Parts: sequence; structure tokens; C-alpha cells
Amino acid sequence: MSFSASWLLIVFGVAVWAGFGWLGIMNWQRNPRRGVALLELLRFIIVGLIVLTLWRPEMRRLLSGNLQPTVAVLWDSSRSMTTRDVVEGEQALERQEWVERQRSLPVWKNLSNEFKLVSENFGTADETDINAALTKVAGSGANLRAVVVLSDGDWNTGSSPVAAATKLRSQGVPVFAVGVGAERYLPDLVLERVTAPEYALLGEQVYVGFTLKNFLDHDVKTTVTLRDNRGGEVKKPVLVPALGTTQEAIFWTSLYEGQSKLSVSVPAVEGEFRQDNNSQEFSIAIRKEILKVLIVESQPRWEYRFLRNAMQRDPGIDVKCVLFHLGMTVGAGRDYIPGMPQTKEALSQFDVVFLGDVGIGENELAPEDAENLKGLVEQQASGLVFLPGRRGRISSLAKSALGELLPVELDDKSPDGTGSADPARLILTQRGRGHLLTMLATTEDGNAELWKNLPGFYWFAPVRKSKGGADVLAVHELARNEHGRIPLLVTRQHGSGKVLFLGTDGAWRWRRGVEDTYHYRFWGQVVRWMAYQRHLAQEQGIRVFFTPENPKRGGTVHLHATAFDNAGLPLRGGRVIVEVTTPAKKVERLELRAVPGDWGVFESEFKAPDQGDYHLKARSETTGREVTAQMSVRGEDREQVGKPAQLEVLKEIARITQGDFGTGTNLETFVQRIEKLPEREAAEHRIRLWCHPVWGGLLMILLTIYWTGRKLVGMV
Repeated sequence: MSFSASWLLIVFGVAVWAGFGWLGIMNWQRNPRRGVALLELLRFIIVGLIVLTLWRPEMRRLLSGNLQPTVAVLWDSSRSMTTRDVVEGEQALERQEWVERQRSLPVWKNLSNEFKLVSENFGTADETDINAALTKVAGSGANLRAVVVLSDGDWNTGSSPVAAATKLRSQGVPVFAVGVGAERYLPDLVLERVTAPEYALLGEQVYVGFTLKNFLDHDVKTTVTLRDNRGGEVKKPVLVPALGTTQEAIFWTSLYEGQSKLSVSVPAVEGEFRQDNNSQEFSIAIRKEILKVLIVESQPRWEYRFLRNAMQRDPGIDVKCVLFHLGMTVGAGRDYIPGMPQTKEALSQFDVVFLGDVGIGENELAPEDAENLKGLVEQQASGLVFLPGRRGRISSLAKSALGELLPVELDDKSPDGTGSADPARLILTQRGRGHLLTMLATTEDGNAELWKNLPGFYWFAPVRKSKGGADVLAVHELARNEHGRIPLLVTRQHGSGKVLFLGTDGAWRWRRGVEDTYHYRFWGQVVRWMAYQRHLAQEQGIRVFFTPENPKRGGTVHLHATAFDNAGLPLRGGRVIVEVTTPAKKVERLELRAVPGDWGVFESEFKAPDQGDYHLKARSETTGREVTAQMSVRGEDREQVGKPAQLEVLKEIARITQGDFGTGTNLETFVQRIEKLPEREAAEHRIRLWCHPVWGGLLMILLTIYWTGRKLVGMV
């Protein structure tokens, strides 16, 4: 026990306490009852405690004086430690493999003879918190002499390690940091990313994108090979610039139904240290499905005729046509229907709808048709293609419910569009060079050149500019206004579906000299791209899909389900349940809410906290029908394999704690320095009684008892 008071204050306190004692004796003599004596004694004690409080008493206790000194060895076990960039001779070791070798060295035996060694790992597959690891050992209460850290310094969660280093500095504990890994990329060719759809239709050409990174100091000419599990092989030569990146795509045709396992790989390059990052594997579900397409037109122009032929000759498409034949009866014949589907049930069967040079008016579309088409895109995830023509009927669509879906703003000054005597061509934008819709060649550069050489058009639609959120894939090669070149091939997401605008009537001219090579391929890609999401997962009577198509970890996923009753009509009311199984095998049960509009659509949303494959199981409680789907959630890993080590962090920790930083070759020196560290003085722990809440509470309780007692004995 110690006190922090001057002699004057001590004398004053003793005098006050003695005075209250004398006053208590006098009061008891005047009123010699037992209760009065007890109260006066209680007051004497309270005054004594108050006087003691003024002297600021503290309880001191010495800690760790007799404990064996401890050295904590912390080693990083996070996923970034699997990076293979620790060079020994002509080979590169994984960081964690190198750490295991260091931990088994005999140098640690010298420390264990004198110190208590505490070895702990920190970090997980998803995150590294160096600050938490250092804070834990700093607050362990052990007689900590020093800390040895073996890490690549790549922390990505928690507070800055500087906070824990400052705390260790105040305790006199130095940190000896051993940096693991290279601060720069080793010479390497990396297949960084492969992107592919979840499913494809039988016979469809699948677009597989890939990204190659070159960490060598010279250009690399190599060949990317895509292999499937049935022996199929597709090769593509690429050039990756020195210390640069190349993004390309390779096309693969799905010839067999079922689950296909594919791999993309590049051969090893002379001089690279790692070969385990030269390939990636993935799976694609191949289905045999028939997509339903509806073409609506007002007159049999050339664009309509060749588009209809392309759809009819595609074995994966079932096409129906509505040809209004202005001033005549509606067109009839094979694949023709007598008019627009008048019910949502009839319209909802179509995956993609083409609207040609047709508008709102007599013997054309009714306002109700526009409303139904809008609902088809928003609620049913169908696609809608605008193909305007020289009649200029697109302007009437812009004033209907479909105006909201148009991905471009029209120019009211020239509602009939612009014609010319000389042909013009479409020029791909940077976005369009590698887009699945426009990819008619095998490389982006070759694709852009191919589009420049396609036969041109003599008329284009009255377009001012694209709307916000739209993707412009191609523009007019010459025509421009205050907003830049006129956008003529534009896509946009609307609701759960997609919209495409093609502002020319000359796509059919692409057949010149090559027949259907490019024309059929383009429209086939359009239909499959627009119907992709709608067919992610479906069974008889129920369909489920989600947006966005490529969810990111931590983002919100919107679930949409379309359910039909036993008569094949959209389900009105009822319940649709979706069970979401996370990569960690946790199951979340969601009840989807019905969306107004009688489309049989139900929706909900959930967070995707983890990266990996999610399994969805949707069930209609009314009909008992079920459908399953798989969703892959991707995102930037906080724990990145292959990233250079962040050794500056470790250097700063060592500097703050007055320790040292080095590599594996410095371990023996570090051990010698730890052995020579001076004996630490016993730590002192103080409890300030005069300001402790328990002390104050005791005084309040005694004062309360004293005041209540005075009331009871009648002293007040």
C-alpha cells in the first residue's frame, strides 16, 4: 500500500478524523443509547475512509518477477503463404514450405534451454490479421522477452500492426521480423483468369475468355490450348508483351450433351520459376434445348426475310412470326401466327422477341401489347430486339410503355432516319471488340477488322445518343453529332431481361459472297445471349434465375422464380421456397414474394458472404415441382496467391519495437541477440483505490446506512 499526500494533508486529515471522534463521544454521552453509539461509530469510520481517500491510496503488486522468460514465435499460415517465390538455388519454394524448414532448424534449441518458447500460427485461408496476433501475445501476461515473426507481411484485415507494435514497445518487448517471399514478381507467365458461362446449348459456340500476365522481361509468343474431357482440343496463338497483360478469348463448340470438364493451359516458358499457375479447369453444363423466338414485322422487307430464314434454319430455335401486312390481312403460312399473343400465358413462352419496323396503331401493335412486352422483359427475363426501319415506326414505340426499354434516345428532328447513296459500315467500340454478340472472328483485333470489311448499309435510324447504363457495341463510321459518333448497336439490361437495338436495316447484306457465315452466326449469338439467363435452371412448370449473372462476394443476389400451375398458367398466389446452400454447407431458407402483374413471378434476395459454389433448390409449394441450380460467386481474394511480399510492414514493426528485420540467414543472429537481452524488471501493477468505482460505491452505501439510521433513532 502506498499514499500520495503531503505531510500537511496527512496532519490535517488526522486532525479532522480525531475531531469527529471527539464529537462522536460527546454526542453519545449526551444520549447514551446503543443506537446512537453505533451511528457515531459508523460516522467515525466513514470520515476515516474519506480522509484516506484524500491521501490517494494505491495497492501495488509486482508481476512476472518469478516467471520463466518467454519468447513468442509467430508464423503466418494464411493462403498468401502458398505463393511459390522463395528462391533456393534453381528452385522456388512455397513460402509456407520455407517457414516449416526454418522452424525445424537446430538454432531454436539454444533458445529453448533458457526461454520458454511459445509457437503459434496466425492467418486463415481468407484473411491475415498481424495486429491481432501481436496484441494477443502482448496481453498474455507472460514474462515476454521477445517476439519472432515469420511472415510475408500481407495483412488485409484488422487494425494496422503499428498499434500492436507500439504496445510492445511500451512493454520493452522487441520484435524480430523474418521476411518471407520476394518483394517483386519472379519471372513467370501466369494464366490469371478464365471466364466461361455456367451452361451452353448443344452445338453452340462457347466464348471462353482468358487473361495472361507476363512477368518476364521479354515478349512471349505462346499457344493457349483448351481441352475437353472427350479429347477435343482448340489452340490459339497469342503474344504477351514483356511485363504486360493480354486478354483474349478462345471459342469451343459443345458437341455432347451433359457436364463437360474443360481446361485452359499454356506451356511452360524458359526462365519462369512457377508452372503451377499455367492452367485452370472449369465445367460447363451442355443442354439440348429449343429456344422460342417471336418476330413481329409490318412488311416483308429484306431484313425480315433473311432474319426469318436464319431463325428457321437454326436447329436450336423454334420461330413464330407476326406479319401485319399493312392494308391487308395478317400474314399466314408455316411458322406464322394470326396476331400478337393476347394473354401473358401465351406470350411468356417466348425467349426472345424481335420488333421490326412496327409501331403502335391500327393494324399494328396495341398499347396493351407494349405493356405485355415490357412485362415479358422485366418479369420473365426474356430478350427484346428493336430493328427499326424506314417507315419510322420506332418513334411510336418510344411513346409507349416500350419507350422505357429503348437503350437509345431518338432524334425527333429526323423521325424517318437518314439514308445515303454510299454505303457506311459499323465500327466496333472497345466494348464491342470482344463482346459475345459481335465476336465473328477468333481474336479481338481480327474481329474489329472483320466488321470494318462487312458490306455496308444505306440507311440508319434517328439516334441522338445512348441512355445511361447502356453498352454501345458499334457506332456509325462517319455520322456524328454533339454527343460523338452515332451509336447503332446498343445493349442494355432492363429488369431481369436484356434489350438490343440495331439501328440499321442492312445486316442481311453481310451474306454477300459468304452466304450465311456471318449473318446467321450473329443472330444465333444474339438469341442465345439474350435467353441465357432465362434458362439457367428450369424444369417443367418452374424456372429460377438470378441477377447479377456473375455475383461478387459480399454482394446482394436477387433471386427470381417463375412458377406455373398444373394447367400451365402462371401461378397466382401460392408459395415458392428457395433453399440456398453456401460453400460452407450452411442452408438458408428463403420464401419468395409474389410480384404484382400476374406473370407468376416470385422474387427475393440474399447476401453472398463467401466465395465459391452455391446450390439453389426452388420448390413450388402449390404444385410440388422443384428445380435446382448452381451459382458461382467470385470476387477479388483478400488472400492473393502470387502477390509480392509486403516486407515494409515487417520492417516498420521491427523499427518501432527496437527489434530487427532480416531473412532466414539472419535467424542465428536474431537468436544471439535475444539471448543477450537484459533481464526485465518485474512489472508493477497498481490499483488506485481512491478513484476505483468499488471504493466510491462502498462510501455511498455507508453514507446511505448512516443517514437512514439517523432517521430511525430520531436524530434528525
